[in-house]
Amino acid sequence: MSVSENKKALVFSILEFLQKSCEDGTINKDDTEGIEVAMQCIGEAFGVDVSNEEQQKRYSTKPANLLSIFDVYLNTKSKTSATKATGSTSAADATTSAPVEDVCINNKTTVSEEDKKEAEMKKVMGNRKVAERNYPEAIKLYSEAIALNPHNAVFYANRAAAYSQQGDHEKAVEDAKKALDIDPKYSKAYSRMGHAYFCLNKFNDAVDAYKKGLELDPENATLKNSLATATAKANASSVERSAEPSPAGGLPNLGAGGMPDLGSLLNNPALMNMAQQMMQSGALEGLMNNPAVARMAQQMMSGGAPPNLNEMMNNPEMMRMAREAMNSMNNNNNNNNNNNGN
Repeated sequence: MSVSENKKALVFSILEFLQKSCEDGTINKDDTEGIEVAMQCIGEAFGVDVSNEEQQKRYSTKPANLLSIFDVYLNTKSKTSATKATGSTSAADATTSAPVEDVCINNKTTVSEEDKKEAEMKKVMGNRKVAERNYPEAIKLYSEAIALNPHNAVFYANRAAAYSQQGDHEKAVEDAKKALDIDPKYSKAYSRMGHAYFCLNKFNDAVDAYKKGLELDPENATLKNSLATATAKANASSVERSAEPSPAGGLPNLGAGGMPDLGSLLNNPALMNMAQQMMQSGALEGLMNNPAVARMAQQMMSGGAPPNLNEMMNNPEMMRMAREAMNSMNNNNNNNNNNNGN
């Protein structure tokens, strides 16, 4: 039977505690050998090795340890028993009985060391749930940490990451902003915010967030790469918007005199692909052989004024010609697809 990650983490903490107890003299030297043999047997049974660096990263609860975690539990249990006797509700009861969204964050001006330790423990447990991809449970644990210590920016930033992982990007933005309210110099909060904005297709906002993060941490490779990606997306979106058709059905981004922004046209992949397909299908050749188009070309070559493209594209005859050209292109493409099919 496989051992769960939570059980391995518990065994790891127990072995750490026993090892430290052997080293600091808590256990008599005469008993040390027996404890070490027991540790070896326990480690083998659960597949845990405290000297393994990978397991240290995965299971260690530092800066908390098993003894401090147990102390927090005993203190919480003691306070819970006392408050139940008086009919009141403790902070621990509120965080475990109420939904995450309904947990009330205390407006604490000071936080006890005891609450800080317990909040840190909740954060560590939340990180472990993120590693297991159990994001709802991670969010619950981060929320409990915030309830105990609402002045730690890391808790909000970690919850923002968990929200993004499960697709709640709006909530991720809110948590990133809360983290920055607490610590305006916390660059990771800008990274979380940028990622959430990017996933919401708010690329310009993502660029701003990543830039602010890099101002605080100029050598951060993740922020640099994210900024480059967001900037490329923002630029591409700008080009696409400039190439959107006009409400009248004419060509995109028509300027003074009905002339288009040629730079936007040439940089638009969809329009360039359409032009290439028209050339390959022969639709463009048929359009150029139309008498009306021929007269327009002759007028331009003889030094006449350029045509007003808005008027052209709203002209019924020109619209008919364009439809015929597109139909011809589609027919040729369908024939090609049929010929190339398996």
